[in-house]
Amino acid sequence: MTKISIVVNESAVTFSSGKHNQLQKLIIEEFATRFAPNSECLYVGDTLKKDLVKNEEMLKQLGFDITLHDKMPDVVLYCKERNWIYFIESVTSVGPMDSKRIMEIEELIKNVRSGKIFVTAFLDFKTYKKFSDSLAWETEVWIADMPDHMIHLNGDKFIGPRCGF
Repeated sequence: MTKISIVVNESAVTFSSGKHNQLQKLIIEEFATRFAPNSECLYVGDTLKKDLVKNEEMLKQLGFDITLHDKMPDVVLYCKERNWIYFIESVTSVGPMDSKRIMEIEELIKNVRSGKIFVTAFLDFKTYKKFSDSLAWETEVWIADMPDHMIHLNGDKFIGPRCGF
């Protein structure tokens, strides 16, 4: 089986193959460098090894209630200098940041005081179009084949924390 190698927080890790993990690699290497510079990856799952990277100490320090991996977004980044946390769903076939998903994550992070940014990432525009009608307002969209651009779904902030954190 072909593996996907990546450096996360200055450590080498290996994803199992597949589109979902290919997109997660792009989120860490391309999205983070452009839109979440100097961020640390606190969590990233793998389709085979669910908790590939999980900084439990920092997650708890920030106020996360972490008991189940399946409630965690695909990628969680933390920018200490801004005190912003990026919750990113890697969507290749299911699972965008819709209203239901936001509520699930908010339950997990009810004690988190950092700014919260919700992002849905897609490999391409065609996949984005399949999910565009279900995306939640006040979220961001990043499309890997157009890495320098973001789509902001309304609100008074662009790539910043949701109001009322």
